[in-house]
Amino acid sequence: MTPFRSGLAALLATLVLDQASKLWLYFGTDLVLTQPWRLAPFADFVVVWNRGVSYGLFQQEGGLGRWLLVGISLAAAIGLSVWMVRAGSRLLAVALGLIVGGALGNAIDRAAYGAVFDFVHLHAGTWSWYVFNVADAAIVAGVVGLILDSLRPVGRSPHADVSEDRTHPQA
Repeated sequence: MTPFRSGLAALLATLVLDQASKLWLYFGTDLVLTQPWRLAPFADFVVVWNRGVSYGLFQQEGGLGRWLLVGISLAAAIGLSVWMVRAGSRLLAVALGLIVGGALGNAIDRAAYGAVFDFVHLHAGTWSWYVFNVADAAIVAGVVGLILDSLRPVGRSPHADVSEDRTHPQA
């Protein structure tokens, strides 16, 4: 499978899993009325509408802020998709696909509902991490993939064999 197709598969899988999980939890269950749902001693399902960006920063109450965030998400998705088309490795393409799928999933929420539906809450004792969703997790995984890809040696294919350089035969 080409890097682009791998990235596209990651994008589509992220988008479908994100939207399906949100639609099922919000419309297919009574989570809204019976939250929190304890999944483990450190994890709950809850309903949080995030009108901002990561960690609830830049909360937007008005329509202008909402549509500005949708526009920024779409612009980022387009730019990262162009990069994904040109990606030379599967790792880079999949990382970009995860980020684009997550950005589109959250943009759909923001356009449809005015906020992003977050539902996974991780915590331990008095420590509480932010509430997130599948799109957010995919974006984080994609950023980790970008970092890992940037640490790989440049200019050499992982399968290249120096002993087969036929352009300069040994004398």
